Amino acid sequence: MTEKRITSLLFIILALWLKSYGQDFSEAVSNFIDNNGIKPESVAVKVIDLSDGKTIASHNTSSPLVPASIMKSVTTAALLDKTGIDFCYNTPVYIDGPLDMGILRGNLIVEGACDPSLNSTNEPGSTDIISEIIDALRKAGINRIEGDIIIDESDFSGPARPASWMPADFSQSYGTGSHAFNFEDNSSGKRSVENPGYIFKTRLKSRLRNEGISVEAKDLGEGKREKLMNHISAPIDEIMRSCMMRSDNLFAESMLRTYGKLDGGDGSTEDAASRELKLWKKKKMPLDDVVIIDGSGLSRSNRVTADFMGEVLSNMSGNPNYASFFPLAGQEGTLRRFLEDTPLDSYIAMKTGSMKGIQCYAGYKLDENYVPTHVVVIIMNDITGSRDKAKKAAEKMLLDIFDAHTEPEDPQNDE
Repeated sequence: MTEKRITSLLFIILALWLKSYGQDFSEAVSNFIDNNGIKPESVAVKVIDLSDGKTIASHNTSSPLVPASIMKSVTTAALLDKTGIDFCYNTPVYIDGPLDMGILRGNLIVEGACDPSLNSTNEPGSTDIISEIIDALRKAGINRIEGDIIIDESDFSGPARPASWMPADFSQSYGTGSHAFNFEDNSSGKRSVENPGYIFKTRLKSRLRNEGISVEAKDLGEGKREKLMNHISAPIDEIMRSCMMRSDNLFAESMLRTYGKLDGGDGSTEDAASRELKLWKKKKMPLDDVVIIDGSGLSRSNRVTADFMGEVLSNMSGNPNYASFFPLAGQEGTLRRFLEDTPLDSYIAMKTGSMKGIQCYAGYKLDENYVPTHVVVIIMNDITGSRDKAKKAAEKMLLDIFDAHTEPEDPQNDE
């Protein structure tokens, strides 16, 4: 090979090396930031190569911004860290009086466990708790309840919604509250149900009446409880996957409250958020200016940084289940149209977040085995232009980064 050919090949190798390790990433980010309708100070980008933990693309990574629904990925991470994938919600049902010739001289008591999937119409759904109660009463030989049906929600204190939620959202199904006892998604069609326990009691009494089991509803006070049955939910990983795929606010809020309760708290959203922050502090996450108000991201008072999101996702990347909760680009959930029919179709898995003027993404670049290779965080606040244009700009940046971040091929020796 001639000296000139060797020199040329060395320049090619050097150019490819520089391209692979960062030369074009700043340009890709700059092109994204320069997109019309995106304010540079209100945008953050962070891409981390998980093979060595190095940040390969970044912008504004320490600025606190509104995360919208990418907050669900943080909530899910905290609860998964606490429970593992085998945890199930248990909703116990008790009787608190003696049986006398088929008559329960006491109450039927259902203890709320904050299970968001109880009789849900969404995946993973659940077995019908009303049918289970009727079967259990039949098995116990009970055909009359002298007392009443009581919903005990005392294990989870505090309001159903954070104070910072917008009142205009309350009537909508996406703005429904998380209660100690949730039932049928706490909604009717697209409308929120404010008292799911009342709906449950009405349905149960009607079904009992149809089955020939009467409820006299006498005020007998409460006695010593004896367990009648226990309703068990689907495993928590199925609930988490459903939450992330559909961006379900009720599921996320209930998971945050569940985290707090399992951590020894009172089950309120405020206490649970405080405990979650302590978890991330213990794991040495960068928490400067991070504010966690809720589990779903519906509050505009939440604040995260790209640094914080990047470290949470990096920390969870070794969990074999966590990444599977995120929708695949071009294929699933809220990411179904993003990067569709591009080289990154099915190779990006991210949670989306959107509100008026806000569009966010957080998740992973995957390899052919769906194993995370990179963390990806994109947070856009104060969008003044078209949301579609902002999405397209984010798509182009990812395509530019991951098209560039490949190992250079060996030059062919054509001597």
